[in-house]
Amino acid sequence: MFAHSAEGRPPSEWEPLSHHLARVGQRAASFAEAFGWAEAARVAGRLHDIGKCSAEFQAYISHTGEDSVGARGPDHSTAGAREVAKAYKGPLGRMLAFAIAGHHAGLADFDGLDRRLTEKKICDFSGWEVHAGKLPTIDALRPRNAPTMSREAGFTQAFLARMIFSCLVDADFLETERYYASVHGETVERGGHQAPPQLLDRLRGHMGQLRLRASDTPLNRLRNEIRDHAVGKAPLAPGLFTLTAPTGSGKTLASLAFALEHAVRHGLQRVIYVIPYTSIIEQTAQVFREALETDADVLEHHSSFDWEKFRSVPAADSEGPDGLRKLRRAAENWEAPVIVTTAVQFFESLFAARTSQCRKLHNMARSVIILDEAQTLPIHVVRPCLAALDELARNYRASVVICTATQPAWRQKDRALVDRAGRNLGLEIENERELAPRPAEIYEALRRVRVEWRHEAVTDAAIAERFVERPQILCIVNSRRHARSLFETIREQAGATHLTTLMCAQHRRLVLQDVRGRLAAGKPVRLVATSLVEAGVDLDFPEVWRAAAGLDSVAQAAGRCNREGKAASGLAVVFEPADEQPPHDLKVFYQAARPVLRKFGDPLCLPAVRAYFRELYFQKGDAALDAPRLEGEVFPILRNIADRGLDFTFQTVARAFSLIQDAMEPVAVPFDDRGEALLDALSRADRPTRAQLRELQQYLVPIPNRTRGEWLAAGLLHPIHPRLGEALLKLRDMALYEERTGLQVVDKFQRAAESNIIS
Repeated sequence: MFAHSAEGRPPSEWEPLSHHLARVGQRAASFAEAFGWAEAARVAGRLHDIGKCSAEFQAYISHTGEDSVGARGPDHSTAGAREVAKAYKGPLGRMLAFAIAGHHAGLADFDGLDRRLTEKKICDFSGWEVHAGKLPTIDALRPRNAPTMSREAGFTQAFLARMIFSCLVDADFLETERYYASVHGETVERGGHQAPPQLLDRLRGHMGQLRLRASDTPLNRLRNEIRDHAVGKAPLAPGLFTLTAPTGSGKTLASLAFALEHAVRHGLQRVIYVIPYTSIIEQTAQVFREALETDADVLEHHSSFDWEKFRSVPAADSEGPDGLRKLRRAAENWEAPVIVTTAVQFFESLFAARTSQCRKLHNMARSVIILDEAQTLPIHVVRPCLAALDELARNYRASVVICTATQPAWRQKDRALVDRAGRNLGLEIENERELAPRPAEIYEALRRVRVEWRHEAVTDAAIAERFVERPQILCIVNSRRHARSLFETIREQAGATHLTTLMCAQHRRLVLQDVRGRLAAGKPVRLVATSLVEAGVDLDFPEVWRAAAGLDSVAQAAGRCNREGKAASGLAVVFEPADEQPPHDLKVFYQAARPVLRKFGDPLCLPAVRAYFRELYFQKGDAALDAPRLEGEVFPILRNIADRGLDFTFQTVARAFSLIQDAMEPVAVPFDDRGEALLDALSRADRPTRAQLRELQQYLVPIPNRTRGEWLAAGLLHPIHPRLGEALLKLRDMALYEERTGLQVVDKFQRAAESNIIS
């Protein structure tokens, strides 16, 4: 019996089924060892492909039975799911059945699994024991330390099922990849990374050099104090932490220093840095590469394009007769020691059902997860996201650092997240797990901006007049449409610049490089931008204007003002646009900010920020914290899982859970010669390489689905690769891409601050 055939090779070079089952089991077990469920994952690996024992499947991979079983081949996943459910009664057997049944098609809802376990007709797979071996007892599968149940017991069980599924699908993919690479004499570009101890040595050396070169100023002394204090907390047990420090205080390197020190101290395996905006991933990753003196050990993982998303409706077993189809839809598995990714990629993966999204989940165990600018997490997903973070810390030996200048009152002690029943939904984080020393004092010491609130609406013409008066000024507005309109008003002024997500990442990088150079040289820079500049973008203007938004957005905008303290005080102006209504979703945030702006002389001090988030969560209410789109989907379902007997609804939850409520689709833009060459190479590739997919992120622009459809119908877009059809489209007419404003999309789409969490 064979697991995989190799076209054009004799059966003597095919992979025996027993070898594949044993290898996948061993690899899955090695992954699950990180959270104590190695033997359960090993059983999943040993049983996942026993359906390949059927005569029909063997004929299929021999290319002699395709006409009778179809292009996808006979179902070979249901067999293992049935056997594991029969062998292990109760919750564990059912969780393993979910994983095995879904190792090609993805995790299903309980009714879909039940139909496959009891009703679906499959081929005879008798004799599987010869290839899979004798199964251990159920007691041998359980970890020494039972998982700690969260307040929603069903959530803990569903999370474990998804983690075991991750171990299985990643092991299956890697073993299939290993086999075909060996057959064809290819080298698999995996592994070989530096371990955290080696990276820590490099970081210590880098930080030492920074201290030697830095001038002895109060600001630099405070940055050193914050970093030293954070590192001093590394011996604390893994779990939940906060890092509360103002913009410009060196949070990025301080959090990385803590993460590596903590990882080495506790044997954790990687650092995952979660960023709200795709637009700043490249900048943060580059900072890490320079600090760690490595390129290969820092992985940028965006989520602008998902190959598996566009495949046809998945059947139970869609791997192709030669086993290669699964490789063509593979995604990152986060094996690198340092990952820089988006909040969309991180959190949507935690609630996903597809194999390509879930295969990396097991690598979140025993990791340090830094949630940068945590306050930008959209309010409609706060509760499920906090539950996931708590679960990772509770049962998967992960440490989570909530890193921000404006802590969003997520701790139990803040008493801001309280549901209708009066339950405190906050995270258990004590004061000793704050990584910054004396947050309130640090804020006062680093306060470099005065906030002015304009009570009357301000026209674009008035803003343009202010631009004339101030040669270096930044104005941040709430929509791409407003940014474009305001830019056109000031286009002819010296140094007028526009920054928007309608520019591809490579274009934005060049614009930011030019802006920084002109700021440093004292030349005019009159920049109009959307909120993409608010988190992690290192800009320093003497004056910043911010269109009406939540207080957290105001704080981020102020962080681009007088950043290095060159002036006694910078000016941040909050205004209500007269020419543009704020997006609907943003109105609630501004309404919560208004009483705080009225009450506090300094609306960015820590008590003001806490008051803002209490007001925000109170106004939004418990229903909103469950999310209008998730009401009746995520938490109500998971809350009832225990009562319904492990009736998980993985696909339903995956469809419901989305950080971006106004989803868009990417279009590839050949912005420069490098981009053109990349897209040409992709058009000719049988299977894109990981390096190509990573580089592709730099040339994607998200546009509304409706615009994408209209442009495709008009012939303005065309498929990059014939096999992908409309999955990935390239801009055909570069006349639609303007040098100063990017892609010329005319739409009514309003980008709220939370909507700028670009995937």
